[in-house]
Amino acid sequence: MANPWRGEVVVTVDGQDWPARLTLGALVELEAALGADSLVGLAERFEEGRYSARDVLAVLVAGLRAGGWDGDAGALAGAEIGGGPVGAARAAALLLARAFALPEGPG
Repeated sequence: MANPWRGEVVVTVDGQDWPARLTLGALVELEAALGADSLVGLAERFEEGRYSARDVLAVLVAGLRAGGWDGDAGALAGAEIGGGPVGAARAAALLLARAFALPEGPG
């Protein structure tokens, strides 16, 4: 179960649930992976639906690694993600949202 107060989201990889969260270190990794000057632009792309599959993969890898998963982008690209591409995009968007906002209530 994810703890929204810690910014966690559950991501299912090859049938196993993993906690994912964007720690400060994960955010640094994410900026480097995407060559981004800031994460504001990335968050805006997700809000506006202008994100790429590369964006989704990078967010999930950074979040999963911060949650204890020891894989890399290649492993995740070849894995089965719960909910398929849509589930992956939703999880990535939720990770970004939870990284910068307090949860509104239980969940």
